[in-house]
Amino acid sequence: MKFNIKYTIIAFLSLSVSFLSAQEREKDTIDTDVVNVIKPYTPTISDAFKIKETAQLNDSVNTKKKDIRYNIFSIPVASTFTPAKGKAAAVDKEKPVKLYDNYASLGVGSYTTILGEVYLNHAISRTERVGGYFSHHSSQGNIDNIRFDNNFSETGLSAHYSQKLRDYSWKVEGGLELQSFNWYGVPDQSIDLFDVDHSFYAGHFGGNIDFEDAIINKGSVLYRRFGDNQDSGENRFVLTSEFDIPISGEDVTTELTFDYIGGSFDRFYSFNQELNYGNFNIGLAPSYQLKEDDLTVDLGARLVYLNDTEASENKFFIYPNISASYRLVGDLMIAYAGIKGGLIQNSYFDFAQENPFVSPTLFIAPTDQVYNASLGLKGRLSNAVSYNVSGHYIADNNKALFQANPLLGNPETNYQYGNSFGIVYDDVTTFSIAGEINVDVNRNFKLGMKAEYFTYDTDLQAEAWNLPDIKASLFLDYQINKHWFAGANVFYVGERKDLFQEEGILVLPNPTVMTLDSFFDVNAHIGYRITDQLSAFAKANNIANQDYQQWMNYPVQRIQFLAGATYQFDF
Repeated sequence: MKFNIKYTIIAFLSLSVSFLSAQEREKDTIDTDVVNVIKPYTPTISDAFKIKETAQLNDSVNTKKKDIRYNIFSIPVASTFTPAKGKAAAVDKEKPVKLYDNYASLGVGSYTTILGEVYLNHAISRTERVGGYFSHHSSQGNIDNIRFDNNFSETGLSAHYSQKLRDYSWKVEGGLELQSFNWYGVPDQSIDLFDVDHSFYAGHFGGNIDFEDAIINKGSVLYRRFGDNQDSGENRFVLTSEFDIPISGEDVTTELTFDYIGGSFDRFYSFNQELNYGNFNIGLAPSYQLKEDDLTVDLGARLVYLNDTEASENKFFIYPNISASYRLVGDLMIAYAGIKGGLIQNSYFDFAQENPFVSPTLFIAPTDQVYNASLGLKGRLSNAVSYNVSGHYIADNNKALFQANPLLGNPETNYQYGNSFGIVYDDVTTFSIAGEINVDVNRNFKLGMKAEYFTYDTDLQAEAWNLPDIKASLFLDYQINKHWFAGANVFYVGERKDLFQEEGILVLPNPTVMTLDSFFDVNAHIGYRITDQLSAFAKANNIANQDYQQWMNYPVQRIQFLAGATYQFDF
């Protein structure tokens, strides 16, 4: 390669010299010369040289750059302009809704119905509050094809005081309740009329306390006295507390309960002898929570000691208390399962609130819920839609079932005409499947739907009396605009079974299983907000105008209308 370069340079110089000589002679011809190579060229490293990156110009004429100056020909002008500061564009904001601590509501309607409520809540200081609640609901009845009095009345009054301090908060409350009903469900409405009035009274006092960063988390106490105009009386005292027990650096949450109940009825249903009942139970339920990634497990058990003070019997129960949940897809899909159990303390108060037509002749005993196994899936379909699908399998020993009392041949009281209900106990297993969906687009629109299907298996009883096979409900609330709002709720209850019995000296017992038809109960309301504090409303109940029976021989009022107003205020 070096050989070629050298010869190329020699040839180029030779041509250059010849070209310059021709120019000097100003001849158009080129003379030929002979070049004799005496020795072949052998290049060496020393012959190589580095070409300079920047060539040096050997130009006889160097042009010097001319300096250019730019001048602005300006003339001073007097000006009064003052630039203004930048200002953000105004955005129209909706005025926040004013929330009031108190309200009063009053409505009147068909069947001479009166509905009233007053709620009070006042802040005494930054840490203290006091309040109260009053409610009244009454109606004159006038149910179709019922000759006996069927009016009812419910009145309640309660008050509370609370205080929130740095390390703990506490609250005390008390109240009174008066209820009046009628045993109007006499199978034979053509017999001579008699007084079927039945009234209840209740008084309660209790409180609760919550601690911050303490071994004891919370505690509560409740005392209730309940009775009626048939010389019945019941006392209930419940004490609960929750605390943490540190074990090997881990906290085991433990719940301790004490539940006492004692009462008496003036007589049994079929014969005149005082009926007394009473028991207390002590429960201890430790549990430990384990969390790892998307899995949460609560491991625990419930231990209960029961003492029947009337029968002088003692029993000890052990129940599972286990639950778990796993986030399959974040909040979109959560699987959960559990198996729990417990001793359910039945009471005259609870039975009367569920079925106000019970007779004051009940045998009160607790229910042993051996286990309640559940399996489900819940989550969110979107930010506005949530769902919950579950299944339950429940085993109850000594489960309480409402059953119609028999019609006695020679009634001595106003509830022995087949127009009241008693309690029977049986071992019942229940299987249910439930589905629920909630739509909460914003605070202006809310929709909830739920349906549940049941199957029962009894031990001694022919049927699971008065338990429905299907229950469904729908709730809707809609804020139409600034002034108008509306809502609706629909209830569906499936078929139930009850037993009609007639007893007497000359009448042989002939129990007949009766089927109560399923029913829809459709209710709706609409309201208009006149001012921020005053609004008017109208309600319609049982819009389908059905005369269904919630309990055997007890039809309800047909379509009902009610209108009223609500006033909100602050002190």
